[in-house]
Amino acid sequence: MRRLLLASLFAAIGTAAHAALPEPIARLAAEKGIPESAIGAVVLRGDQVLVSNEATRTFNPASTMKLFTTMVGLDVLGPQFRGRTELRTTGEVAGGVLHGDLVLRGGADGDFTADAFTHMLEKLRTRGIRRIEGNLVLDRQLWQPARADAGAPPFDESPEAYYNLIPDALLLNMNLQTLDITSDAKSIKVSVLPELDNVRVRSELMLVDRDCAKWEDGWKIPEYVRNGSQLSMVLKGTFPRNCSKANVINVMDRTDYAERLFRAIWERLGGQFSGQAFEASAEQARALNSAASTLLAEHVSRSLPEMVRDTNKLSDNGLARTIFLSLGSLQADPVLGSRPLPDTAPMEIPGGAEAAPVPMSTNARSEMVIRNWLRAHGVDDAGMVFENGSGLSRIERASPEQMAGLLKAAQKSLWAPEFLTSLPIAAIDGTMRRRLKESPAAMHARVKTGSIKNVVAVAGYVPDANGQQCVVVVMVNHERAGNGNGRALADGMIDWVSRNSAPEAVPAMPSTH
Repeated sequence: MRRLLLASLFAAIGTAAHAALPEPIARLAAEKGIPESAIGAVVLRGDQVLVSNEATRTFNPASTMKLFTTMVGLDVLGPQFRGRTELRTTGEVAGGVLHGDLVLRGGADGDFTADAFTHMLEKLRTRGIRRIEGNLVLDRQLWQPARADAGAPPFDESPEAYYNLIPDALLLNMNLQTLDITSDAKSIKVSVLPELDNVRVRSELMLVDRDCAKWEDGWKIPEYVRNGSQLSMVLKGTFPRNCSKANVINVMDRTDYAERLFRAIWERLGGQFSGQAFEASAEQARALNSAASTLLAEHVSRSLPEMVRDTNKLSDNGLARTIFLSLGSLQADPVLGSRPLPDTAPMEIPGGAEAAPVPMSTNARSEMVIRNWLRAHGVDDAGMVFENGSGLSRIERASPEQMAGLLKAAQKSLWAPEFLTSLPIAAIDGTMRRRLKESPAAMHARVKTGSIKNVVAVAGYVPDANGQQCVVVVMVNHERAGNGNGRALADGMIDWVSRNSAPEAVPAMPSTH
């Protein structure tokens, strides 16, 4: 029944010639030099189509793509789902010595911070382990390929930035280092966290007379200089005088980072380690999984609704990619938090068809889960393009109609409250905190935003002037979408909806009989 209702609604969207762009939005688009053909928009009040412009055409949705990932994630994985990290061994512990390798197994744990790793290693010490006679084995093989970041071309000119991070299933502390840079009129001081074994930071930054707010104008990606086991991070470029800034970067080799963080923590805890770190191959990971092993310590992430909230409120690309790939690799477990899907397990979704049990990449399996979910909920997925489920992509595509279909289906979901509370609130928080402060939509509209070069998008729920919830989708794909132009159109549409009201019903004439 739901599928038939959505299909009839989409038919109405496709034929709604009367529901073009509102006159104020059309006028604003003309002023900005953006043709109406570059604007995809749908506004629904219940089953009434208020706006339909280029509704069936696919656009780059930017970060509104996260809505497909997070809603399907909530519905398929469920609110009990948690990513998981384990420390295991196939060796034996005797006399305070672990005779064998220490295996760090990744399970899509988006909360696996340096502090979490420290707590896991503290558990080893409380078990009486003080020396490890073996290697540190890093098992990232849950996802295939295990290292999608290896050899990937940079998305833009800032590959070291957090928003560009490409996760793997064992992403320790997101592979991040936080640089604190402080200067006065004559000198610069730099510190870096977390502390890594035998890693030092050296500043070759030149002081310049520049506004502190424009410090990034002189920023350059740090270089690493290796001298034996010693690693020096060399900062180059320029930095303003009398300025203090923090910068979070992802530049180190992931195996090197994990080993040096492990050594620093383990030594601080009084432990000894003489081995090396290496990444397990797919064959080695399968052998480790099939062998009898002992669980030494574990860590689980926050529950999925909490992760979804961070993903959508803050538009976190790394978390979105993690949830996306979890759809094709994991299933919820009420005790463990999650457990891996069999390599060729059929993928079942509530109310949907079963995918063929054939081996495929994790990315492809995740895409299939989302497509099956959409079809099961009456949303035609034709023309959609998935790359990573985060919207940080030049090739991902979705139509306003498809996005509106997702949002309509989400309203019927058991987990609609969790999904709704994950969306940024206009003028209050997340990526909407500085927008629409003078609009009736302030504090009421819950909208996911998206923005990359030549793309601006919004999608979510906006109450109209009578308080009736409306589904609103706007996608602007045009070379003039930047410099606030596309944002003005998107915010203008939200504001228009918040001021619009349905005509009051005409009371029936009293009967004269």
